[in-house]
Amino acid sequence: MMIKKIKKGYFLMALSVGSIMSCQSCSSGKDVEEAIIIPPKPVTVEDKNWSFESTPTWADEFDYTGLPATDKWDYDLGGSGWGNNEKQYYTNSINNVSVGNGLLSITARKENMNGMSYTSTRLVSRNKLDVLYGRFEIKAKLPTGRGTWPAIWMLPTDRAYGDWPKSGEIDIMEHVGYDQNNVHFTTHTEAYYFKINTQKTSTKMIPDASTAFHLYRVDWTPYAVRGYYDNVLVFEFVNEGTGYKVWPFDKRFHLLMNLAIGGDWGGAQGIDDTIFPQKLDVDYVRYYKMIDK
Repeated sequence: MMIKKIKKGYFLMALSVGSIMSCQSCSSGKDVEEAIIIPPKPVTVEDKNWSFESTPTWADEFDYTGLPATDKWDYDLGGSGWGNNEKQYYTNSINNVSVGNGLLSITARKENMNGMSYTSTRLVSRNKLDVLYGRFEIKAKLPTGRGTWPAIWMLPTDRAYGDWPKSGEIDIMEHVGYDQNNVHFTTHTEAYYFKINTQKTSTKMIPDASTAFHLYRVDWTPYAVRGYYDNVLVFEFVNEGTGYKVWPFDKRFHLLMNLAIGGDWGGAQGIDDTIFPQKLDVDYVRYYKMIDK
């Protein structure tokens, strides 16, 4: 849509899909160059009660030995702080990530690397598994100790609506070691995210989160993002039908699993250097396609 100068004595209203802009003259006779943005009316999104295929379309059961399978996983590498002042350097070394005895282990260590004081791994499915809607199930046992910050989460592959948080984030599981056993499920969007304290989030106390395996799950459909811990619903964020600022979850996302150390949240009460090494252990990751209706 173009907005043009409107001379006195004339009135112009320009219409486009999703917005209305109007420019009009005033009694002073001066040109007016003013746009009034009227947001699109909310669209009612129907819950069609989508179901999911019973057999995983993609899975890693970690029934092998060595580094994670290269046809399923890639890495984010480095020690930039990752936007949260984190203290670890992420590697693809077998010292930080390995598969054996039926488990994936992401291990954080107290060691210096490239100016950072800790090492760990951030494993990603980007360009290996990028999906629009579906169910993820991850069975995991969490690390413990002040300064640990494990996460199992999802990010947009293409960032169609812009950089974070505009294109969205889904946190299937987050945990900070100084708040033991309190596990968080959260979504972030431009309208709802933590830096403006509007994030959509739920927490659940899991008394043995760091000593036993638990099932962390997301069911993602056009209607809602729903989170389940051990198959119990703990979170629901419904599509309000008002566009991408609230609901950018109509583009493909990928999965991430990492163990951060310190940072704005994880390190809010410092880091206990006596706890290392610490591990995020994963029994399996399974993805099930949504059955479209």
